[in-house]
Amino acid sequence: MERIGVIGGGTMGNGIAHVFAQFGYSVTLVEVKQEFIDRALATIKTNLERQARKGIIAINEVATIPGRIATATELKTLANCELVVEAASEDATLKKKIFAELDTCCAPETILASNTSSISITEIAAATKRPEKVIGMHFFNPVPLMTLVEVIRGLVTDEETFDTVMQLSKALGKTPVAVNDYPGFVSNRVLMPMINEAIYCVMEGVASKEAIDKVMKLGMNHPMGPLALADFIGLDVCLHIMEVLHKQLGDDKYRPCPLLRKMVAAGHLGKKTRQGFYPYA
Repeated sequence: MERIGVIGGGTMGNGIAHVFAQFGYSVTLVEVKQEFIDRALATIKTNLERQARKGIIAINEVATIPGRIATATELKTLANCELVVEAASEDATLKKKIFAELDTCCAPETILASNTSSISITEIAAATKRPEKVIGMHFFNPVPLMTLVEVIRGLVTDEETFDTVMQLSKALGKTPVAVNDYPGFVSNRVLMPMINEAIYCVMEGVASKEAIDKVMKLGMNHPMGPLALADFIGLDVCLHIMEVLHKQLGDDKYRPCPLLRKMVAAGHLGKKTRQGFYPYA
């Protein structure tokens, strides 16, 4: 496998394109606007420079790796790719529309993967005529640093597709973990309720936000407190995943905290808006 398509140049998409190019694959990165492409390429360059300073890659690779990334604004440019990884917004309707279009423009043997963090792979696969070739490939942020990839089988994902993606993940220096297709998979089914409960602790006055984060860092050996992590992920993303868990699993233990809803409504989304549970310069 040599030719990889990546859809979406945001936080996850540019990281996925970066890693594939870093390990020698030819990448086509698709975004809806040229300004988004330019932003993604600038982020990749910055992250490559950081890797070079840390000795992870050679200095000359800062220039050569981006040369493996072509860009486009139309999905049909992915027609010759052997694997396409979708990293668009976490919206089931949008994802199904993308996969339906990919199904018509990509070769029948092309593997179609989604970087979704919570949406059913089986549901996404049903938008295509090749559900056996659809799989989840959930990377973690920041993609160049985090080694985990959740590999999620849909209901009819075949063994060849699963084995190919597992081996490909290892070729990227990642550690793939097989996960079945349930809402939130493993990572967000465990993580998001913890973050949600931490937000309830703030709302109910159990402790200050600083104290809650400090307890989890020092007592549970977490590298980052749950409220700081929520800011890093994006409070809108946290809310969306909690809504998916609540709807799909039907259990009120997944009900999003009212304070989380209020903060998202106020536009306090965390680091990306410079204000969440903490202020950011």
